[in-house]
Amino acid sequence: MSTPALPPEILRGAVAHLAPVIPLLGDLGTAFAKGGHELALVGGPVRDAFLERTSGDLDLTTSARPEETEAILAEWGDATWDMGREFGTIGARKGDDIVEVTTYRADAYDRTTRKPVVAFGDNLDDDLVRRDFTVNAMALRLPDLELVDPHGGLLDLAAKRLRTPSAPEVSFSDDPLRMMRAARFVAQLGLTPSPEVVEAMTAAADSLEIVSAERIRDELTKLVLGEDPVAGLRLLVDTGLAERMLPELPALRLEIDEHHRHKDVYEHSLTVLQQAIDLEGPAGAEDHPVPRPDLVLRLAALMHDVGKPRTRRFEAGGGVSFHHHDVVGAKLTAKRLKALRFDKETTKSVARLVELHLRFHGYGDGQWTDSAVRRYVTDAGPLLQRLHRLTRADCTTRNQRKAARLRRAYDDLEERIEVLAEQEEMDRVRPELDGHEIGEVLGIEPGPQLGRAYKYLLQVRLDEGPIGKEAAAERLWSWWGGEAE
Repeated sequence: MSTPALPPEILRGAVAHLAPVIPLLGDLGTAFAKGGHELALVGGPVRDAFLERTSGDLDLTTSARPEETEAILAEWGDATWDMGREFGTIGARKGDDIVEVTTYRADAYDRTTRKPVVAFGDNLDDDLVRRDFTVNAMALRLPDLELVDPHGGLLDLAAKRLRTPSAPEVSFSDDPLRMMRAARFVAQLGLTPSPEVVEAMTAAADSLEIVSAERIRDELTKLVLGEDPVAGLRLLVDTGLAERMLPELPALRLEIDEHHRHKDVYEHSLTVLQQAIDLEGPAGAEDHPVPRPDLVLRLAALMHDVGKPRTRRFEAGGGVSFHHHDVVGAKLTAKRLKALRFDKETTKSVARLVELHLRFHGYGDGQWTDSAVRRYVTDAGPLLQRLHRLTRADCTTRNQRKAARLRRAYDDLEERIEVLAEQEEMDRVRPELDGHEIGEVLGIEPGPQLGRAYKYLLQVRLDEGPIGKEAAAERLWSWWGGEAE
């Protein structure tokens, strides 16, 4: 397919969006042209310019070989460095601007690993055909900003269609991670994969096994943080890819009994994810406790019921129970996130939210004592604001009366938390005597005994609130006498 004729106003719009970097691109394109070589802006930055989105990187490709690129960049800029000469990439800096330029590629794959046998290409069209999707296989030749779009990427972008430049079965066999990228672009850009892409993803799902857990994690993270992660996750499940990298998700598709006595847990979980997203604050809002997009909240919403398949029991009379699915789900969540190489803090936080997501349902009609409210806050710790949103998002009942009752109950709980926080500065709950003071009262040195005394006073603080240092010392003495007996 040749590059289609492009209405001037569309190109002007894309160029206008690139305005901050046009002088840099023109300068660099002129430098390569003087050296007798082609240079083009390619891939994501071009796609994003037509979408009027900001792209973080400038992906540049050239007909020059690495040593020629290095020589041109050395004369053009202030410094150069080898980003991966064997892959054709040289980096350079000029003032505050940093660029990376890669030689045209015409790689081959042995399909036992994702690593290609690197081969440099001779023309831009050959470089574009090896890219993952047509919307990423467009280029702007520099310095003239001529659009090169041999595979109809701009038309696909306008139609919100996701296709591959070459046959999808070939593309995904070359690099199975592209299937994860397909789901990510569905979530990020609102694209719809063509039937051929879906068919090829389904057929090649097993080949995801050669992709490292870290690369899968990175793509999953980008998907979950996208504008519509539910759509991307559906594609992973429908094609069988989720079975290979997040099997807990398709496992939620439990059989629904004929009387519909329990929910479709898979659909419920996707609804909870969307409702949790809706409860996030504006992006970058520093004054909001959970600005979007929040990875921990979104993963917790997605995983909150993964313990249900393991704990499902059919009760006498036709009922269904999922006792302790919160605890089981927390363990399964931690295990999966570790397998995907998520960092320890993210893994710990998401698993803790899954473990706590049912805690509110013991609140009933607001009969919790102040002590129980304090425990709720203390157990949630820094995750409290996320727990608020996860708990509210977990209400997907169609019974409007029940939904309203749950909202009122949680409103009441949050109000009580705020009142207690104002009274007691609950985010800094400590015993009323510090370790040094405890040691002086009891005449003991730092060690296990002092640690137990500290925990005792913390328990008193949680159960009774502030009672004053004198009363705390008296309680400590009384407890200590019992310990000594």
